[in-house]
Amino acid sequence: MSTRRMGIRAKRTTNASGGSAPNRCTFPLVWLSSASQAPTGGAFADPTPTAAALVIGDEILSGKVQEANVSALAIALRGLGVLLRRVVVVMDDIDTIAHEVAVLSKAHDWLFTSGGVGPTHDDVTVEAVAQAFGVRVVSSPEMEAMLRAHYKERCTPGHLRMALVPEGASLEVTREITWPTIRLGNTWLFPGIPEVFRMKLPVALAHIGSGRAFVSHAAYVRMEEGDLKPSLDRAVAEFPDVAIGSYPKWFDPSYKTKVTFDSRDGARARAARDTFVSWLDATVVTLRD
Repeated sequence: MSTRRMGIRAKRTTNASGGSAPNRCTFPLVWLSSASQAPTGGAFADPTPTAAALVIGDEILSGKVQEANVSALAIALRGLGVLLRRVVVVMDDIDTIAHEVAVLSKAHDWLFTSGGVGPTHDDVTVEAVAQAFGVRVVSSPEMEAMLRAHYKERCTPGHLRMALVPEGASLEVTREITWPTIRLGNTWLFPGIPEVFRMKLPVALAHIGSGRAFVSHAAYVRMEEGDLKPSLDRAVAEFPDVAIGSYPKWFDPSYKTKVTFDSRDGARARAARDTFVSWLDATVVTLRD
């Protein structure tokens, strides 16, 4: 998809350089498919910008650290009308990361990596992204100067590893967030630390630009999914342009199933929700939002 079509806004950037896939954990979102092209029918049949997330870190797959960035990314992207289609989690292995970056960056309009951009031996994301795009790893003079200014006499060769970038990468900033975020083409390199990830996320959002946001409406129902299935199937048939989800809740006296209705057309999402609710006994619907 061209940058014009995606509505990318111009902003200040700096040029930073002045085999088979090993096992990995993958979570496809919305469509359970590994196809490289966006779906062509259903609720999101119109051209919709797509994104993927690549979460990197042995600590995630070992359970030592709980992943906390994907949800924040998904919510932010939906506000711009960008569909997060796939999430992949991999270990700190250069070849594995490079393979996934090559595949995911080609199959989506945007790719966001999380983790592996620090100063230690297991921070290998920069090297892997460079390998995926067939470029060298270089030290950014601007990043190095910023690191030296920040750490002063405490600056070590380890700190300066954080000045390494894939050759040709841009250092993206905004007026409010002046510490650069690395971008190479459609691929953004984010830290895995949740607080820093969220702090830097607006930089990417400003670059992508606003689109037609997704709107979600919901009904909370005191019925189990099996009993709701006929009404769910009917709603899916009558509103093919709305993505309908059903999510059971156990041990909650207020409701048993949450049913969501998502679309970039808010009126259609609301109409699907209200129509679905009209088919049910009023006493079983506890809440709408």
